[in-house]
Amino acid sequence: MNSGKGIVYLKNGMDFPPVEESLSDGLLAAGGTLSEERLLSAYSKGIFPWYSDFSPILWYSPPERCIFRPGKFVVSHSLKQKLRQKTFEVTVDRSFDRVISQCASIRRKEEYGTWIVPDMIEAYNALHKAGYAHSVEVWHQGKLAGGLYGVSLGKAFFGESMFHTVTDASKVAIHYLCTRLFSEGFGFIDAQNETPHLLSLGAEVISRGAYLQLLEQALKSPTRKGKWETHPL
Repeated sequence: MNSGKGIVYLKNGMDFPPVEESLSDGLLAAGGTLSEERLLSAYSKGIFPWYSDFSPILWYSPPERCIFRPGKFVVSHSLKQKLRQKTFEVTVDRSFDRVISQCASIRRKEEYGTWIVPDMIEAYNALHKAGYAHSVEVWHQGKLAGGLYGVSLGKAFFGESMFHTVTDASKVAIHYLCTRLFSEGFGFIDAQNETPHLLSLGAEVISRGAYLQLLEQALKSPTRKGKWETHPL
């Protein structure tokens, strides 16, 4: 925990402070840029950006982390039916820009505005073009109905946001990602902050220390850069 010195303001290429120096809510540092180098450094250290239009860039490493272990996704009876009936079509990296734009525009309960500000959209589109950020798209009757996006390093996937306009479309996206990454030997999917919805789907909450151990192990594997192909499950 931070000992009362206040958060560090990053400038002139300064590195992140140790994550143990974060405040009780996980806030670790402010400032810096959303460059590819800065973002990849953050994820590799268990840090992620989260801020609004009205603040500088804020970097977090919470004391607890919500994750999915890819093989433990909970499939409800109703979701099983939709999967069997092939109600949705799933693709990967077909419309990253549309997915992140939809995630930014969807309004959620108890949220005012969005943390996916224009600079965030620009930065993650650049990460996608560089081969680090990926999207899962869910289509219903030819229209984009849901999806998610995140960053992949080694055998870790850092989920950033998801959306749906048709019931269960985002669940289908998570199910696809978990199933796909389980088959490819990924260690975990970082869901950042817990919600009752994520926990109902099989996510769990672990300590920052346990998270960092999983991350260290996952980063021992090489990162598969570039566009991911759509694989049927």
